[in-house]
Amino acid sequence: MKENRPVIGITMGDAAGVGPEIIVKALASDGFLGEAAPLVIGDARRLALAAKACRLDLAIRQVSSVGEAQFSARRVNVVDIACIPEDLPWGRVSAQAGDGAFQFIERAVYLAMSGDIDAICTAPLNKEALHKAGHDFPGHTELLAHLSHTDEVSMMLTAPGLRVIHVTTHLGLVDAVHSITPERVYRTIRRGHDLLTAAGADQPRIAVCGVNPHAGEHGLFGNREEERQIAPGVQKARDEGIDAVGPLPADTVFGKARQGGFDLVVAQYHDQGHIPVKLLGLQNGVNVTVGLPFVRTSVDHGTAFDIAGRGIADERPLLAAYREAVALAASRTQQIASTS
Repeated sequence: MKENRPVIGITMGDAAGVGPEIIVKALASDGFLGEAAPLVIGDARRLALAAKACRLDLAIRQVSSVGEAQFSARRVNVVDIACIPEDLPWGRVSAQAGDGAFQFIERAVYLAMSGDIDAICTAPLNKEALHKAGHDFPGHTELLAHLSHTDEVSMMLTAPGLRVIHVTTHLGLVDAVHSITPERVYRTIRRGHDLLTAAGADQPRIAVCGVNPHAGEHGLFGNREEERQIAPGVQKARDEGIDAVGPLPADTVFGKARQGGFDLVVAQYHDQGHIPVKLLGLQNGVNVTVGLPFVRTSVDHGTAFDIAGRGIADERPLLAAYREAVALAASRTQQIASTS
């Protein structure tokens, strides 16, 4: 029987990291069920070990489908992919944990594409472990795009008062600059605009960063990347009625956005967008993959191997990512209903 509430699939991430801990701690939080139903995709034995490390009394129940799940307080419904050895050490890079993280995501994508779950919320994986297991992806974003047969997606980070979407992500700086094209800039603006309007924003205001100091200052800095690679993409978005401005100097635009001047900032490369968001606090940051055929959110931190297995990891980032997934899933459902 399909839940009336959105069902949010929570993937366990790297089993040697803090993913299992933050999941069980989040599920033990008061009011976590609320307007949605959490379904974990992971290894049930590892979750039980995490609950023990956190001194939590939780009922961890294996289910084979959403229909078998019973959503109630202090109960963890888990689609069990029993692939993690019981003696896997915490806090170490492991091919077994990397492969497990891949399998959890693979199952979650299947459930999302088949309509069994309404969104995916991911605990962190470890890129080195993923590669050791033979899965050559830079991270979750690219893996999700591959598994869902999506040609191009964008990474959006959100924090209180700030949303940032990226033109490029996991590339070296030189490669990132070379990868910026007018069409890619335009598509990123369009994806961000469409997500915000679907979430209820009326004509969102979008600021687009330059790539050089002072946005190149009319060719004074750089090789006119702003004029050749960025400005035409901004203009194409404006021609379609999108309220986008730029390229603007990145050293001032994030502050203006925080003060309410913009609803979204388009960053050109990874650190340009990540640093402002992370300065606002990792407990508040949420990663949203924009352009997938389903909703996906994530914590904006890594596996924290240095504290894994000690029961002290902070679950607040996962709670923030979960709530964002709930809100976006509800918006997506309303949008589909209004167009059908």
